[in-house]
Amino acid sequence: MSRLLYLLAFLTLLGVGRSEYEATWASLDTRPLPAWYDGAKVGIFIHWGVFSVPSFGSEWFWENWQGSHIKSYVDFMEKNYRPNFTYPDFAPLFTAEFYNPEQWASVFNASGARYVVLTSKHHEGFTNWPSRYSWNWNSMDVGPKRDLLGDLAKAIRSTTPDIHFGLYHSMFEWFHPLYLDDKANKYATNNFVVSKTMPELYELVNTYHPEVIWSDGDWEAPDWYWNSTVFLAWLFNDSPVKDTVVANDRWGSGIPCHHGSYYTCSDRYNPGVLQPHKWENCMTLDKGSWGYRREAVLSDYLTIHDLITTLAETISCGGNLLINVGPTHDGRIPAIMEERLRQLGSWLDINGEAVYDTTPWQHQNDTVTPGVWYTSKDDLVYTIVLNWPENDELVLGALVPTASTNVTMLGYPKDALQMGSVRASNITVSFPPMSDVSSQWAWVLVWSGVTPA
Repeated sequence: MSRLLYLLAFLTLLGVGRSEYEATWASLDTRPLPAWYDGAKVGIFIHWGVFSVPSFGSEWFWENWQGSHIKSYVDFMEKNYRPNFTYPDFAPLFTAEFYNPEQWASVFNASGARYVVLTSKHHEGFTNWPSRYSWNWNSMDVGPKRDLLGDLAKAIRSTTPDIHFGLYHSMFEWFHPLYLDDKANKYATNNFVVSKTMPELYELVNTYHPEVIWSDGDWEAPDWYWNSTVFLAWLFNDSPVKDTVVANDRWGSGIPCHHGSYYTCSDRYNPGVLQPHKWENCMTLDKGSWGYRREAVLSDYLTIHDLITTLAETISCGGNLLINVGPTHDGRIPAIMEERLRQLGSWLDINGEAVYDTTPWQHQNDTVTPGVWYTSKDDLVYTIVLNWPENDELVLGALVPTASTNVTMLGYPKDALQMGSVRASNITVSFPPMSDVSSQWAWVLVWSGVTPA
């Protein structure tokens, strides 16, 4: 063997010759999606920070309240706070005295979620970890006086090893003087990126090893300003989580829904049709806010039927569902949010076979009966029925039976359901008495030996 071949073999053993992703979207887009993420289907989003203190209206307002002229917010401040009260004055009140990360992890595990994404820093720049790049504006120096992020990462990994830990991070900070200076100069300089945003991201990954990077706050500037592709190339090539990490699509203006391990496109994105690229529906249990709202009433929250409906719609079209909760300033997950998560978990305990590790079927929803969605796994087809059929008879138009067709129901102890005759290309299935079925809110039929209509 020549000296050149020996050298090439040696470099290959060292890993020098391995294929790496370049800092271009064309190269980064070739990276395969880690299988764990596609199979997970259900995640928990956590919006928690200084904005949880006022907990009135949306967290967006409280991070930008000085620039707002909305009367209701002005009245709220004048009635409840002293004159000249500023946003930083909320930080010492962000106390987290009831924060129990082990209890949070227990709730998330009971929900059936397979990954968790915690807000590490939102648009106002307060970091929920003791970042060296956010002096005196972090959870160790002000307010809780603890590493909120690190405590949750430890709790999840030690008590719920099946749950993957991830982090949300806002690129910009609305009031940071360096960012405002860069913006005023039309992003001709990137002093904020070099000194704040990117150092924070590298610090987060190297310290906490998140397997999801949920970027946000990117839209005011192009991706080259943020150095997005440079960071992602490092993340996928050399970071401690290079083989398992996934990153979303919010890395600069014009990038969402075009580049990323998975697409979020816009908040509460739910297209209702099959997408060619992996995507995620990030949504909220509180219809009106990502953060906790003290003024919310019962009707402001999704019901468990609403939540399961959104889940069925999402996974049938190839997406994951990221369900947001907004804890209180003192560290409690509101009871109604905990109830929804535990209800979802009890439903998944029975019907998770139709959710986890499934793929979209040829039909996403039924062609005859509304409120019926499909998933598949190997040779099985799952029918998620959101409403109990009238007269216990379900008519389906998307399936064609064969001589070997069989249908069962998850949560029903008997082997098979009675299938009626095929009429006008429709299959009729007789449901058992509801009292004999374990599932309470939606019902899953499992088909074998069928083809798509």
